[in-house]
Amino acid sequence: MSMSSMFSRPRLVVKKVLARAQNEGDGAIVRRSIGRPELQNLDPFLMLDEFNVSPPAGFPDHPHRGFETVTYMLQGAFTHQDFAGHKGTIRTGDVQWMTAGRGIVHSEMPAGPGSHMGLQLWINLSSKDKMTEPRYQELLHGNIPKAERDGVSVTILAGESMGVKSQIFTRTPTMYLDFTLKSASEHHQPIPESWNAFVYIVEGEGAFGSPDSTPTPAHHCLVLGSGEGLSVWNKSSKPLRFVLIGGQPINEPVVQYGPFVMNTKTEVMQAYQDYQLGKNGFERSRHWYSK
Repeated sequence: MSMSSMFSRPRLVVKKVLARAQNEGDGAIVRRSIGRPELQNLDPFLMLDEFNVSPPAGFPDHPHRGFETVTYMLQGAFTHQDFAGHKGTIRTGDVQWMTAGRGIVHSEMPAGPGSHMGLQLWINLSSKDKMTEPRYQELLHGNIPKAERDGVSVTILAGESMGVKSQIFTRTPTMYLDFTLKSASEHHQPIPESWNAFVYIVEGEGAFGSPDSTPTPAHHCLVLGSGEGLSVWNKSSKPLRFVLIGGQPINEPVVQYGPFVMNTKTEVMQAYQDYQLGKNGFERSRHWYSK
C-alpha cells in the first residue's frame, strides 16, 4: 500500500460534521449533513440528507423552486408523483436527477413495507437557470456506468472516474461518485481545482486526505480543502463505502425559505406567493393532490 498521495497538492479535510438524526417530512428520519447550522451550504450544494423511511412515513405533497434534487436509493424503493402527471418508482441503486427550475409540486413516498434508505442532495441553480422548465433524468442501477480496479469499485452518477463518464447532464457542473474500497485498498481521484467538494461516508471507515489522518466512520460529512484531488485509504478490515460529490461554485447570494431557493428575499417571497396562488410555474398545483 503506497503511503503517500499521488497529488503534489492533495485536498485535505478542512471540516468534519456528524450528520445527526432528525425528523423531517411526515414521520421520516433524516441525517442532515449539509444544511445543518454548522454547515449551512457548500456552494453549489444546499443540502445532503441520508433518509430512512418506513411506511406510513414519507414526504407528502410539497413544492420546490430554484434548484435540483438528486435522489439516490441505497435500499428499498421510493415512488414519486408530481403535478405534471410524472410518476415513477426508483429502486436500490437507481437515481433520479430532478431539475425543479421554476416549479414542481410532488410527493416522495416509500414503495412497500420495511425500511427505505437513500441520499437526497440539493444542488443550487444559477440565477439564469432558476426559472428553467422542470425536467427529470432517471437512471436505473444497471444503466449507471461503473468501473473497478485494484480493490476499488465506483458507480459514476455524474462526472468521471477511472476514465468512465456519466451521461447525466448537470446544469451546474457536478461530480457524484459512489466508491467502495476493499480492505487495504486506496484511491486517488482528481477533482477540478476550482470546484468545492465533500465526502459522505455511508459505511465502514477511511483515512481521507492524508494516510495518517484519523479514520472517519459512517454518517460523517468531510469538507475538502483546495488541491488537485482526493486520496483515500481503507486500513480497516471491512469495506469502506462513501460518496464523493463536487461542483463548480455559483458564487451568487443564496436566499432560502424552506423549499424555495433564490438570489434575493423578494424572489423568495414571490416564489411563496406563486405557490400559494398557483401561478408562474405553479398553475397545476391548484387542483392537484397525489394519489
